[in-house]
Amino acid sequence: MILYPHTATSQEGGATMYQQAGSVGQDDHMTTPLYRRVADALRTEITSGGYTPGMDLPSERELQSRYDASRNTIRQALQTLVAEGLVVSSQGRPYQVRKQEIFTLNASRFEDLRYSTAEDGDSYDNDVLASGRIPRQDFQVQLVPAPPEIADRLWIEPGETVTLRYCLRFVDDVPWSTQATYYPRALVERHPRLAEPRDISEGTTRYLADHGVEQVGQRDEWMSRPPTPDEARALQIGPGVSVLVWTRTGHTRDRPVRCTLTTFRGDLNRITYDLGDLSALDGKDQS
Repeated sequence: MILYPHTATSQEGGATMYQQAGSVGQDDHMTTPLYRRVADALRTEITSGGYTPGMDLPSERELQSRYDASRNTIRQALQTLVAEGLVVSSQGRPYQVRKQEIFTLNASRFEDLRYSTAEDGDSYDNDVLASGRIPRQDFQVQLVPAPPEIADRLWIEPGETVTLRYCLRFVDDVPWSTQATYYPRALVERHPRLAEPRDISEGTTRYLADHGVEQVGQRDEWMSRPPTPDEARALQIGPGVSVLVWTRTGHTRDRPVRCTLTTFRGDLNRITYDLGDLSALDGKDQS
């Protein structure tokens, strides 16, 4: 539900009135809570550029007057936008549109051991630090039955037990992506650090390579779709924002050894690839 200013004024006090400009599904102004309609209206102004990153929103008092709403209703609307990652708040300051800087990931170099050393550590941390920003990862590890699409890529039977390494990744404390990597059980039994619920300092790709499991090829698949409810919560995704899902299956010379699904917020990420001879770019960088 979206609210826009109506040209007419109220008979009670001359205040600007608002009318329903659109609805989602079966919602109307009788069934959608007012705080949701206020949040929708503010969200539209933010995403359309009415309020730009870093700009203060109107005060709670101004918003109460604009939407003829109580203070609690306005606070609920603003907290909805905070939960979605669109707005930030701090004590003693107005609500402010979050500065959302795009993070660029070069997927052709990511996890390529030719571009790093063991001392460099994890590929994700390196890429974020190189951009002048701060990385963080929250890890979980569990044993799960292999979903059919994962089993197919790992050449195992559906439902066979695999080790899932899952992490929620942050850039500057903003949720940026999730990563779920599935490893065959036999591989984890031979390389037990994969089962530890923490970061592997040199990175999992190098850890395996140092123990004789060199991934010589990777198959990448990409798709865009709406987020699931769990993804929307974890990544603080607001309405209308899709996720970009990157599936990478790593192969040794004999067989696949892992399948990684990385789910990116579609509004905060840009992916690049370098293919072929790009030596001409060196001249551009020096010009």
